[in-house]
Amino acid sequence: MAHPWRTEDHERFRHALRRFLEREAVSSYASWERERRIPRSFWRKLGEMGYLCPGVPECYGGAGADFGYSVVIIEELERIGASLGGIALHNDIVVPYLVSYGTEAQKRRWLPGCARGEIITAIAMTEPGAGSDLAAIRTTARRDGDSYVINGQKTFITNGIQADLVVVACKTDPAATPPHRGISLLVVEGGTPGFVRGRQLEKVGQHGQDTAELFFEDCRVPADHLLGEEGAGFSYLSEKLQQERLVVAIGAQTAMEVALEQTISYVKSRTAFGQPISRFQNTRFQIAEMATTVAVGRAFLDQLIARHMAGEDVVTEVSMAKWWTTDAAKRVIGECVQLHGGYGYMEEFEIARRYRDIPVTSIYAGTNEIMKTIIAKRLGL
Repeated sequence: MAHPWRTEDHERFRHALRRFLEREAVSSYASWERERRIPRSFWRKLGEMGYLCPGVPECYGGAGADFGYSVVIIEELERIGASLGGIALHNDIVVPYLVSYGTEAQKRRWLPGCARGEIITAIAMTEPGAGSDLAAIRTTARRDGDSYVINGQKTFITNGIQADLVVVACKTDPAATPPHRGISLLVVEGGTPGFVRGRQLEKVGQHGQDTAELFFEDCRVPADHLLGEEGAGFSYLSEKLQQERLVVAIGAQTAMEVALEQTISYVKSRTAFGQPISRFQNTRFQIAEMATTVAVGRAFLDQLIARHMAGEDVVTEVSMAKWWTTDAAKRVIGECVQLHGGYGYMEEFEIARRYRDIPVTSIYAGTNEIMKTIIAKRLGL
């Protein structure tokens, strides 16, 4: 299949990254899952090799590369396992806020460390009472002289335990009408008094990815940690959600591609009633249907990546890709487990991990129900 955004340089980059991951990640991944954390040493190795923040301009320590390099990184990390998703969040969701809205001083202060793997980032939007409805957040930031004083709670924060830098969505004007006009983004550094990390959350899957509750109790941050303009936070979040949801779709697409590859290999080697189960008509039909789903998803996603790289507004199509691809991945991976039989439910088989890792993709970055709402609204309904 032709891929409209890929070049020979992208593929050379992929081969180098894949060799690096085979050497540095494959044998360690299971232990990282048991330890419930991707070690900082791995982040630093990624930074040393140039696999962090490829889109950051060279003057701030990045490579100034196009989004295609980010796509390669997302795909290759997902091939190892979904617990490496926090790296993609750092590269392509959080750091772009600093690049797009940060002052020159903020960029020079934080971006080089992000690219080297010395600074791990997170973004704190979700609260116990506010998920997809961002306008309903209750965390406040009150201006007090040359500082903002933050009070509130965030939850389900990817990289929350290890993050050195957190972009926090908060209400600088709780009385704003409509409410979203009162939202601003503040950058909070680890170790700031009043910034307290809660427990590391125990998830059904993605065990190696640290996810946490965060608390802000009279947390005082300098006023120059405001990202962009006060009150513009909701528009910034809306602008960046296209890429965030595309990142999720790319991960889900890759997950079902890997699951299908593994299942085809398994059904060829597994025998029942004296022959490989790949010879059974039911198996052949299921594989054919899944292969078609995977191919359709890849074709749609690849042209969206190309359009996103060209700077087009593809919010409607990205919303379609996010919900369709994540739902398709859940279905395909579930069928792959079925074809593995009892072995598909054993942790020693990778397909079992894929099965528990994939469901959350239809929830985070905006639930799939929200994706359908966006699609309907943009179709004029």
